[in-house]
Amino acid sequence: MENTEKLKNSKEVIAYIAECFPKCFTLEGEAKPLKIGIFQDLADRLSDDPKVSKTQLRAALRQYTSSWRYLHGVKPGATRVDLDGNPAGELEEEHVEHAKTALAESKAKVQARRKEQAQKAREEGKAKAKPAAKKPQARRPQQNKAPKAAKPVETRALNADEMIVGKEVNVNMGKGNMAATIVEINKEDVRVQLTNGLQMVVKAEHLRA
Repeated sequence: MENTEKLKNSKEVIAYIAECFPKCFTLEGEAKPLKIGIFQDLADRLSDDPKVSKTQLRAALRQYTSSWRYLHGVKPGATRVDLDGNPAGELEEEHVEHAKTALAESKAKVQARRKEQAQKAREEGKAKAKPAAKKPQARRPQQNKAPKAAKPVETRALNADEMIVGKEVNVNMGKGNMAATIVEINKEDVRVQLTNGLQMVVKAEHLRA
């Protein structure tokens, strides 16, 4: 117990339970619908595990089941699974409809926020472009003109259907874009891996195609 560190957040807890129960939880691709009442099963199985508490498990499950990956998996014909990957009941139509609605609402919120950010950026760009042009000084032109930088890569906001794990994107960091690959999606928070191997969590509206 001395050397056992408690997991710090829901992402670490999800990664841990996916490692403990790989036939039930997954960190990539479409997630499987979970057995109703699986929280109690989890709490019982991990009751003696010093790494996680019931509170952490509950929060992690809430995050896992509200992610786009999970909501995509709650569809007609899919079967719920228990911790060992065994079938644990068919999905009811109301649950499928609920997941479909939740997914649509979540994507709409992201799109609306992205649109709002784009509009704000356009307005700020117009405001910056208004200063009156100064007469060029023939004597020292290099002081009036900044060195020509490489032309920025033309990017656009990602469409909702492009927001998938494995998608190569550009992360808008304010001063430029950095190439990255999506490794995890949770509503508006997206974990990406940069070309140097560093991973970071950014808001969906900062991603560009």
